[in-house]
Amino acid sequence: MQSAYKRLMRRLGKKLGPLGDATLGHLAVALLKGVRRTDPHKMADRLGNFMRRIGPWLPEHKIGRANLVAAFPEKTPEEIDRILSGVWDNLGRLAVEFAHLDRIWDHNPERMGEGHIEFTEETLARFIRLRDDGKPALVFAAHLANWEVPALPGPAHGLPSAVIYRAPNMKQAAKAIMDMRQISMGELISTTLDAPVRIADALARGLHVGMLVDQYYVRGVPVTFFGRTTNANPLIARLARQIDAPIHGTRAVRLPGHRFRADLTEEIEPVRDAEGRVDIVGTMQAITNVVEGWVREYPEQWLWLHRRWR
Repeated sequence: MQSAYKRLMRRLGKKLGPLGDATLGHLAVALLKGVRRTDPHKMADRLGNFMRRIGPWLPEHKIGRANLVAAFPEKTPEEIDRILSGVWDNLGRLAVEFAHLDRIWDHNPERMGEGHIEFTEETLARFIRLRDDGKPALVFAAHLANWEVPALPGPAHGLPSAVIYRAPNMKQAAKAIMDMRQISMGELISTTLDAPVRIADALARGLHVGMLVDQYYVRGVPVTFFGRTTNANPLIARLARQIDAPIHGTRAVRLPGHRFRADLTEEIEPVRDAEGRVDIVGTMQAITNVVEGWVREYPEQWLWLHRRWR
């Protein structure tokens, strides 16, 4: 996300040089540790309310409004405002939840209904089937609600998994975040030059590899999203062409009372060409259609503040 905060950190880092990067990294780590000492529910409520007030003054608000007006031309200005207010609230809550990431998954199959996480019976059956079939899988997610949550159930409930992630530029902050993620997310694969090789190796070992698929990718393939053409990262479709692995979608839906519902789709059949090979563009369009359906269902929980269309 090209947020005002990240841009400010980048500007400061450029002006201060390597010493500045180290200082900002230590500051970010201190903030994470400070938030971890607070009551997560009270702090999430406070920061959510704070972001509702400050968000409209940030430049990303204009990006979000333009995106929403183009995606939902039938909605009134008041409806657009309500969605944007929810987007800022979600980001505030996400910031607090991120600091408590290793503590957020408290689902206990023997005590259904308690804790912060719930499943539908359909999702639970799909998860068990996916866990026990002995095969690798490709799993996609989107920037909805808390988009870190879909990576948590695998390691917690015996599903061997790996997550593709983008490390922060600041080394100290990256290490702190890695430490939290490693506790609860299984194997982590950074988006470095050797990432495709490491992903292929993870799939060969039977892991379930998860990735986010809903941001603009300069070298991507064209797809239609809310009636407009944009670029999607074709990695998941290319992997499906090379390796015999099913594709599933997963998401977290934010619920009242600081709770989430974790959803898992049935297998998404890839589109195939006349020779039976996975069609990259067609498969990415099928995946994008699923993400669009999710966003239409909960528009206030998606990250409208980035330039998805260019």
